Amino acid sequence: MDSTELKDKPVAKKEYWTQTEKDNLKSNYGCEIILTNVTLKEAMTGKAPTDAHVITYEVDDKVTYDLTRGSRTDLFDMYYDKFKRGLKSIDYGSGNIKPNLWGYRTKDAKGKKRK
Repeated sequence: MDSTELKDKPVAKKEYWTQTEKDNLKSNYGCEIILTNVTLKEAMTGKAPTDAHVITYEVDDKVTYDLTRGSRTDLFDMYYDKFKRGLKSIDYGSGNIKPNLWGYRTKDAKGKKRK
């Protein structure tokens, strides 16, 4: 293999949250994970709600970032239960979307037909 073949292969990111854990976060902690295991630049996206937080934690000697929603105390409880001492910081994200409009979809225009 030459070096160009190595560059073309996408690097698979390790997933630290299982799908069942993600599904149960809302009921157990009142939190939601938007992005997981991303770079700091990806976590500081403007296409997120204004109440999003960037979580910094360390797993397997690697610093990792998640973009989440929830109160700071609930986020701390959630990440401390999962990663214990690996939790490093909880900071505000740089989202620009109002929280009540996050994930909003417009309804189809199937109203009355005009005559």
